[in-house]
Amino acid sequence: MKNLFSSLLLLLFSSSSALATVIVSSPSNGATVSPSVHYAATANTTTCSKGVASMGVYVDNKLLYVVNGTTLNTTLTLAAGTHNTVVEEWDYCGGATFASMQIAVSNQSDVFVASPQNNGFVSSIANFTATATTGCSKGVASMGVYVNNQLVYVTGGASLNTMLSLPAGSQHTVVEEWDNCGGASYTPVNVTVVGTGLWNLQASGGWVGYGELAPVYDICTSCSGVAWSMAQHVASTSLSGNATRFNLGGSTPYSDVLWTNPVIGQNTTQNIPDTGHTLLPTLHNFTYDAWVYVTNSSITQTLEFDISMYMNGVGMIFGTQCSLLGNKSWDIWNNPTASWVSTGVGCNLKNNSWNRVTIQVQRQPNNDLLYQSITQNGVTSNINKISAPFSVPSGWWGVTVNYQMDGNASQSANTTYLDNFSLFYW
Repeated sequence: MKNLFSSLLLLLFSSSSALATVIVSSPSNGATVSPSVHYAATANTTTCSKGVASMGVYVDNKLLYVVNGTTLNTTLTLAAGTHNTVVEEWDYCGGATFASMQIAVSNQSDVFVASPQNNGFVSSIANFTATATTGCSKGVASMGVYVNNQLVYVTGGASLNTMLSLPAGSQHTVVEEWDNCGGASYTPVNVTVVGTGLWNLQASGGWVGYGELAPVYDICTSCSGVAWSMAQHVASTSLSGNATRFNLGGSTPYSDVLWTNPVIGQNTTQNIPDTGHTLLPTLHNFTYDAWVYVTNSSITQTLEFDISMYMNGVGMIFGTQCSLLGNKSWDIWNNPTASWVSTGVGCNLKNNSWNRVTIQVQRQPNNDLLYQSITQNGVTSNINKISAPFSVPSGWWGVTVNYQMDGNASQSANTTYLDNFSLFYW
């Protein structure tokens, strides 16, 4: 972000091609589920012009289910224990990609909620997916969802999959099962309801990486002195079974790599072009919510998490960085001075572990940028600092999300991961 204008120009007007993708919404990697396991996934490919032919599910290296097309939605009955499962797509050109999940199957009385995540963010129309088991020999009779102690949905049987409208703000929900012997069990799920959500962005197509070579920091696509790569749909170091690995290296100290994805507006990767220019003017609130895995904090100089918005000749970069080896604090981007400002909040990302980072920002009525709060691993710090915007060409129109890794004094080879990355906007 050192050379602001050229960085914005490239990430707005450069396009990229996505590879084949398998996105699994259920089950999640590491989940404990009932013997009736719900599998739901979608697939796409841009490497084969003929498209995706079929999809299938492997359990412990055995193919148990196949369906034609780009979507898969089925329930498989599995024995109790730990299972390695794979959802795979096959295209018409002979290619294939897959996503892996390890799950634990339990036959004890319980309710297993696949969606939404406890203490997670959801949009106003939230997907509830769950299964139940019981020690009652007659089985599970029905399942239901409570929202703030009010029963709002009931369905027969031992599985539940529905969309529910929730009010904005913090909501206490409960998914409950009732068996045919008069017993019941439940699982509470607390959620925060915000605006429209874009989910699993780390697994989305459209990511482009640029080098930023010290000391000038002009962005480049091929730079001697800084090297980078990314790998999507990683299951081995993952929460969802669909993480993305980011690698930084090179030989020039303090050089950086910026990965960016245009999600709304020009070159949208999420099918939100806003060609009529009616959506962006209504947006004032954004939440960047992601899990980041730090493999070696002793060589991780800085990690940066950004939301950028441009419309009507106005540029707004909500830049937030964790300076692990610098001032050891969270910094925010001052747009007019193109410089970082310390928030005074310490950056405490855990080493060799997953860290949840949630950043809430707001566009003011005069287009000033309000940095509201940063939440790291469940601890929220209120920032409430304002930056003015800056000028951009009048034709720029869009919202992008960025992730950046900065090199240290030795430009040590470093790896981080992102998973469960969502952007909420309203």
